[in-house]
Amino acid sequence: MPDQSTPAGSAVNPAEGELSAEDAKLVTLARGARARVGAAEGASVRDQDGRTYAAASVALPSMSITALQLAVASAVAAGATRLEAAAVVTEASTLDGAGHAAVRDLAAEAPIHVAAPTGALLGTVTA
Repeated sequence: MPDQSTPAGSAVNPAEGELSAEDAKLVTLARGARARVGAAEGASVRDQDGRTYAAASVALPSMSITALQLAVASAVAAGATRLEAAAVVTEASTLDGAGHAAVRDLAAEAPIHVAAPTGALLGTVTA
C-alpha cells in the first residue's frame, strides 16, 4: 500500500477484511461520481439519517474543491449535522488534508475509507 497520511499525520490504517454493505455502497458511489466526469477524485458521505451524497473533485480557473469537501458541503446543504462514514476514490498516495478536515468538522471519528479507482480498499482513516 502506498504511504498514505494526512498533513496532520493521521495515517491510513491498512485495509482489514471487507467493508460493511453500507460502507461498500459509499465506495461504489464515489467511483461512479469520479467516472461520470473523469475527475481526479470521487467521494461520498453518509449522514446521521443514512442519506448519501456523492461528488467529484472540481478544478476551475476560479476555484478548486476536493471531492470529499464537495460531498460534505452537499450533505450540510441538505441539513446534515453529523456524518457516519465517508469514502474517497483516488489515485493519489495521500488523503487530502482539506477533505479530511471537512469530514472531521461533522464527525470526530467517522471512518474515511480510501480506495483505488478499481474500488480496492487501500485503508481507513479513523482519527
